Amino acid sequence: MRIAVLGAGAMGSLYGGYLSRQNEVYLVDRSPEKAALISERGVTIHEKEGKAVYYPGCVTDSSNLGRMDLVILFTKAMFSRDALEKNKGLIGPDTYLLTLQNGAGHEEVLAPYAARDHIAIGTTEHNCSVLSPCEISHGGGGRTNLGLAYGDSQALAGVKDAFEACGFATMLHDNIRRLIWDKLFINASSSVVSGVLQVHQGFLLSSAWGWGMVESLVREAVAVACAQGQDFRCEEVLSHVRAVVSSAPAGFTSIYADLKNGRRTEVDTISGAVLRAAEQAGVAAPSHALMVCLVHAMEEKSAQRN
Repeated sequence: MRIAVLGAGAMGSLYGGYLSRQNEVYLVDRSPEKAALISERGVTIHEKEGKAVYYPGCVTDSSNLGRMDLVILFTKAMFSRDALEKNKGLIGPDTYLLTLQNGAGHEEVLAPYAARDHIAIGTTEHNCSVLSPCEISHGGGGRTNLGLAYGDSQALAGVKDAFEACGFATMLHDNIRRLIWDKLFINASSSVVSGVLQVHQGFLLSSAWGWGMVESLVREAVAVACAQGQDFRCEEVLSHVRAVVSSAPAGFTSIYADLKNGRRTEVDTISGAVLRAAEQAGVAAPSHALMVCLVHAMEEKSAQRN
């Protein structure tokens, strides 16, 4: 397959590197320095068992690449529209446009750029971090979950085969939005609370006040998801969130890191996604509204300090 990955950060480099094993892959990034380094040295992926170097193409200008079979969006959510607009020449009538970004509601952003039955959404259970512009650490694997936003997800069988041939365990889902809610419950509760408090995940388990905030956010989000037609049980979701936090108590989330380093966060596609869904369903979500306000206020504080 001919594949373009928009965004050469940690996850973009991981997927671009692995997929280049058997496909023609191009990373597209805004940074000329990063593009030059990856073009020269490749992408080094550090694993527990060692390291490997992969050589996808890497460009800042995709205008000469032509149309792709698959375009994967791995930019931060607030840069999605800009990335898609600048690289829309990669997308033809037969191109599948896929997002594996955090949060929810991305299909609305993708809709103007691809055929309705070629818009794919999903989640990834992989985690990795940037070591240098052309090096990442792959901390752990898992499944890549894919589905069409509108249509029969079996149409993605070719994408699934390509992913699995390159080392990604992949599953297709007819109700992919349920999987996205599963991940959103975590990101819009424990992840955002630990970011606002600027603490590691384990603190939330040791603090009645901290876990109380997590629980309120989960209960509201479950009510919203159920109002949208999903079938979740609150106590089961809370147990799952607790298990995820317990599995990495020393971990820090992306919202934590962004706030700590004075960067804009993806809160509008995480807590903000719950709010938009709540408005559509006519359900109140005041705790999520408060989190959105708190995170944006912290962003503004950092901007004024700098």
